[in-house]
Amino acid sequence: MAIQKKFVDKTYKLTREAAPLSFMLPTRNSKRFPLLWFDEKNGTNRSLRYARNQKSVFEDEQDGNAIIEPIIFEDGFLRVPRTNPVLQEFLYLHPLNGIKFVEMDEEKDAQAIVDKMNLEADALIEARQLGVEQIQSLGRVLLNRDISKISSAEIRREVLVFAKREPQSFLNMVNDPMLKLQSKVQMFFDEKLLTFRNKSREVWLNTPSSKSKLLNVPFGEDGKAMVVSHFQTEEGVEVLMLLENLMEQ
Repeated sequence: MAIQKKFVDKTYKLTREAAPLSFMLPTRNSKRFPLLWFDEKNGTNRSLRYARNQKSVFEDEQDGNAIIEPIIFEDGFLRVPRTNPVLQEFLYLHPLNGIKFVEMDEEKDAQAIVDKMNLEADALIEARQLGVEQIQSLGRVLLNRDISKISSAEIRREVLVFAKREPQSFLNMVNDPMLKLQSKVQMFFDEKLLTFRNKSREVWLNTPSSKSKLLNVPFGEDGKAMVVSHFQTEEGVEVLMLLENLMEQ
């Protein structure tokens, strides 16, 4: 017994956030815009053409009475009723499917929104529970400047804003064991124990006992990230301990 195919209404949306008021989708194969579907079985490219009075979306299976009509997205959306399965198949095979437009899955879209909201809530809860030291560490890394010149309320606000805007990145940072080291590096620069020279191409020690170059910064690299990496080496650990001791004095 053959299983009867279920026909359903479908809705499609343009992928751009700022969708135009009206967008017309190419409906037939042409030199300007090839509409071809590769037939794996026969190894050939078959021309696509949407005609509302035809049973097939392939031009080689249509008769000479094809009625071509435009496919227009209004306000970024196109609704295709279950009574027009040919158009649904044409959109499924269309080269711009997944690039210019996608089929909406209301259940999947709703779950994605729920997941995003839950992630934001988790990040905000985590941000509110952070202690002073953690807030300061995050503040140094996020703001990339001396937080001693910023009020604690401003720092906490910036952390909360970041948690809401980039919840996954925020949670990754909070749980990253490197956060403390990144914060320390920023603090060393704030206290002028480390300085950039030669248009930020070099990092120098600037301690009472040493005014020497620590490392070179390759073009396109982040100098502070280079210092963090250096402090994880055997040679860099000694410098790190020296700077930590100077901060405690």
